[in-house]
Amino acid sequence: MNGLAFQCAGEHLEALPAGALHWPSRRLLAVADLHFEKGSSYAVNALKLLPRHDTRQTLTMLGGLVEWLRPETVVCLGDSFHDREAIARLPAAERAEIERLTRLARFIWIAGNHDPVPPPAGWGHVAEEIADAPLVFRHEAQFGPAEGEISGHYHPVAALSIRGRSLRRRCFLTDGRRVILPAFGAYAGGLNALDPAIAQLFPSDYDALVVGKEVVRRLSWRQLRPDATVASLA
Repeated sequence: MNGLAFQCAGEHLEALPAGALHWPSRRLLAVADLHFEKGSSYAVNALKLLPRHDTRQTLTMLGGLVEWLRPETVVCLGDSFHDREAIARLPAAERAEIERLTRLARFIWIAGNHDPVPPPAGWGHVAEEIADAPLVFRHEAQFGPAEGEISGHYHPVAALSIRGRSLRRRCFLTDGRRVILPAFGAYAGGLNALDPAIAQLFPSDYDALVVGKEVVRRLSWRQLRPDATVASLA
């Protein structure tokens, strides 16, 4: 698994193919928008017929990173649980896996707009945002200058055309001053990286760190497409 090294606010970071951010000097791992139990939410509300294994898939990816990197801290950047009943719907095996992971590292759960109920005691700390100079971690990017801001919320995806084939890939977005992480959750979906809601946060140039199966590639926003008809979040 080959991460891509880049800088934000002078700090050396790594964008990992799994869609997580690694800050090696702080032994910190950050993930955004896990949306645990989104599949079961849809099943309960009969909105869509989705397999109810998304939490298991997401935890498998997260667990692999924690065991590989052995971070001291894991920051979950909000929308970790899909709705207020998500924790109650967690199957016993997935609940046990969360408890195992929270014993391996210190978890910090940033509150998001899908997180009206905090996780149970013993699963880590809850915060609106945390600052670890020169970086600050929050759920949603603030409009205007934000040196060292790390956030999620937008689920950015890059639309590409490669040899006549339309592709859609999760991506990190950065201008060297802020970083927006892709959604880590298996069913999270995405918003085009050129959408005005995202583009307004980057007043000048910004890059997409595009996630592939094994590598991350850096592209200018000028190389992206505003549309994509083929959805593939591999």
